[in-house]
Amino acid sequence: MGPADSLMLDAKQAILDEQHRKFQVLQKEGRWPEAMQQFHVTLRCASDVLTESLQLLERVLDARSRRGPSQPPSSDPQSS
Repeated sequence: MGPADSLMLDAKQAILDEQHRKFQVLQKEGRWPEAMQQFHVTLRCASDVLTESLQLLERVLDARSRRGPSQPPSSDPQSS
């Protein structure tokens, strides 16, 4: 995972947090039609964050599998 990946996830998480905050404000004010619209926006943002996270995880796992299995720790001859 590089700095660009981390920055992108942080940005998407910040957008999700802001959308969730807007939903909560509308809900507290009793503005239900607008709150429900905002809820849909919040869910789309959450889906985007999860999708991006899964794609990043897949890229990391693919990169690790191309490198091959990690080497097991070397055995200590004195412990035998």
